[in-house]
Amino acid sequence: MKTFFFALLAASTLLIGSAQAGGPLSSEDRLAINRVVTAIAAGADRHDWDRVRGAFAQTVTTDYTSLFGGEPVTQPADALVEQWSKFLPGFEATQHLVTNISIDKISPDKARAEADFQATHRIESDLWVLGGRYQYELTRFGVGWRVTSLTMIALWETGDRAGLIARAGKRAEKQ
Repeated sequence: MKTFFFALLAASTLLIGSAQAGGPLSSEDRLAINRVVTAIAAGADRHDWDRVRGAFAQTVTTDYTSLFGGEPVTQPADALVEQWSKFLPGFEATQHLVTNISIDKISPDKARAEADFQATHRIESDLWVLGGRYQYELTRFGVGWRVTSLTMIALWETGDRAGLIARAGKRAEKQ
């Protein structure tokens, strides 16, 4: 009975969320945000660039400093998606898995989401696998949610990152 109670409590906390400035998110909003988060990862793996683009606002800030150093970049989403579309096909396969998505409402039209990820990149038998957490900031535009900021927090990786990235870049140039 105690196990059931704690499982129910955990599930309701995920579904309802904690008390936030904007109040709880509706089930429809949670589903929509979940779809946006998934669209970025699944769309990139499938090279469905319209799907990826549809997940972002007109301008997006990306922060990959935990992996590559440097500074976060704010740019038109079209430019970001164009960069990805010219690079990711250089891998024979990628798989970006996102899970454990948690969502908090900041205001009626702003939300924050966090998800754990594992990203596998393959060329021939060589793999570069990266794991960590993504943090998303989202804004409601009309009836839909769009990502305005994406931060990657890299926690671990295996494989030859530099070698596979260089090979993928050369392969992508030839396509």
